[in-house]
Amino acid sequence: MKKRTAFIGAILSLIPTGQPLLIKTATVLSTTGLVLSFPEKVSARNNDYYFDRAYEKAEKGDHIGAIADYTKAIDINPKDDVSYHNRGVSREALGKCYEAISDYIKAIEIKADRPTSYHGLGYCKSQLGDYEGAIIAFSKAIELDQQYADAYFNRGNGKDKLKDYYGAIADYTKAIEVDQQYADAYFNRGNTKFDLKDYYGAISDFTNAIKLNPKDTDAYFNRGNAKDELKDYYGAIIDFTKTLELNPKDISAYKNRGISKEQIRDLEGACADWQKASELGDQDASEWLRDDC
Repeated sequence: MKKRTAFIGAILSLIPTGQPLLIKTATVLSTTGLVLSFPEKVSARNNDYYFDRAYEKAEKGDHIGAIADYTKAIDINPKDDVSYHNRGVSREALGKCYEAISDYIKAIEIKADRPTSYHGLGYCKSQLGDYEGAIIAFSKAIELDQQYADAYFNRGNGKDKLKDYYGAIADYTKAIEVDQQYADAYFNRGNTKFDLKDYYGAISDFTNAIKLNPKDTDAYFNRGNAKDELKDYYGAIIDFTKTLELNPKDISAYKNRGISKEQIRDLEGACADWQKASELGDQDASEWLRDDC
């Protein structure tokens, strides 16, 4: 089975200037209740300048430059929770999840009610294999925003990793309830149903994923595997063939189509598929050719 394990990361949660979550003021009350002096106002404007420049760089994919500017914004205003959050997003985009986690935690310490910061924290913990910690973070994001489809989806992925398959299905289902166009939620729910040997349910979910994304080769492939488990070998062959139409170099599709053809006693067709898989470098197919063809 092919599994879709890529999480939807917090890169989708970059907080731009001008959004309700971003509160920038030129004057702030000090701890004694007095308005900051003029030089401090200038610093606040400089903070805005570096923030805006960092955001523009991140939007263009220059995350190294964005991190440098967010760091300058934070140096000027150590309570700038949005810069911590967005620096975490850029660090996450560069695969620096330990550093990103530190930023998300700092953003949460300053502003504890932003669901996207918890989502970013959960994503990075998942990337580092801390699925229990990820589930806690995603749950907090959901507590703050019960319509957060990505948080349900990624919490489902974490539960699936921990083999809590029914819990994973519940979360994928919730993600679909929130967003009926969520193709990956259908796909991953289909995978989890397959793991539970609910092959009919898996086929239904893969079919829905295909309806939403007709070029999803993995959904065709996995649906073919589910059909094969139900001994619907002709149906499996059709799905593996569709996979190969979309991706002619899919070794697994050649191998599995060959297996299904062998089941319907089309040994010539099976050997042709294994020959192709062998040419693409698959050792198992080479052995099958030697032993069976």
